[in-house]
Amino acid sequence: MKKNKALFLDRDGVINIDYGYVYKKTDFHFLEGIFELVVRAKKAGYCVVVVTNQAGIGRGHYTEGDFYHLMEWVNEQFAMHSTVIDAIYFCPYHAEQGIGEYKQESFFRKPAPGMLLKAAKEHNIDLPSSIIIGDKISDMQAGHAAGIRQLYWLGGDPHHAYKDYRCIDKLEEIVLN
Repeated sequence: MKKNKALFLDRDGVINIDYGYVYKKTDFHFLEGIFELVVRAKKAGYCVVVVTNQAGIGRGHYTEGDFYHLMEWVNEQFAMHSTVIDAIYFCPYHAEQGIGEYKQESFFRKPAPGMLLKAAKEHNIDLPSSIIIGDKISDMQAGHAAGIRQLYWLGGDPHHAYKDYRCIDKLEEIVLN
């Protein structure tokens, strides 16, 4: 069976402006170019997958229910732009600042590649032919650890010691093969 290529997107800082612990629609502002990028990706045959650390859940700022409710609304906004997000993976855990059951190490928390590997297994994704876009070095590290070859650091530091990525300033700079 032929494997799928995927466009992996971090959420805060890539899909929306990262104001810190965004969980209400009134605080969720889409980044310029995100809808157009997802439309292009779908036309090019990519599976579009969100992979996002959500320590705000683990720290008690909002609930998993709040997260699901917001992401349902986000999906509706993509549908209104005639496109779709195929899957959403999130990690609510934080080893130091999590509360109760959320205070733990997790293979799914970036920079670990757990969310990417799980998505690859569940959606028959070929990681080397996939793309990840993130706004933090942990996104780049997770992508690299998962074997993704096209790593885009949105707003990244071109002088950072970790060099296995391409820095971009706008989503329209993403090259889809």
